[in-house]
Amino acid sequence: MRRLSGTATIAALAVFAFVTFQAATTADASGNPKCATSGLVVWLDTRGNGAAGSIYYQLKFTNLANHACQLLGYPGVSAVDLSGHRLGRAASRNRSHASSVVTLARGGTGAAVLQIIEASNFSRASCHAVTAAGLRVFPPNQTASKVVPFPFRACSRAGPVYLSVRAVSHA
Repeated sequence: MRRLSGTATIAALAVFAFVTFQAATTADASGNPKCATSGLVVWLDTRGNGAAGSIYYQLKFTNLANHACQLLGYPGVSAVDLSGHRLGRAASRNRSHASSVVTLARGGTGAAVLQIIEASNFSRASCHAVTAAGLRVFPPNQTASKVVPFPFRACSRAGPVYLSVRAVSHA
């Protein structure tokens, strides 16, 4: 009987630890969970600003979940072809601005600056420029992605880094 009681206690502690870990990884002290990909609309403000062979766009994340949620860090971004296959390298992280927690109310929007370097800036051999069908975007700290349709010239080879993204901030 004692052995059974000890086993039950260990099992209960293991379940408690798992539930506590899950809660800690999905919510912060304010109680707001991380923004799940399924609750976000990911879109690109196509009014870009050009400078020195690059165009800068606002990659937007709008919360359509029924509750507030939080974003922290960098989205994963890469160009894709019509089949959804990645073209070239994924975006590098531009660490010129510190990341901070962005709380999105229902309907609220956060943004990350996306830099696209003109594919024509790179040699044909290293880049092999093609037209991308869009961007595959992983919201910060998420493993599910969304594809944002947006045709642009991209490098299909893994040589040059032609995409760069900043951490999400308030829009």
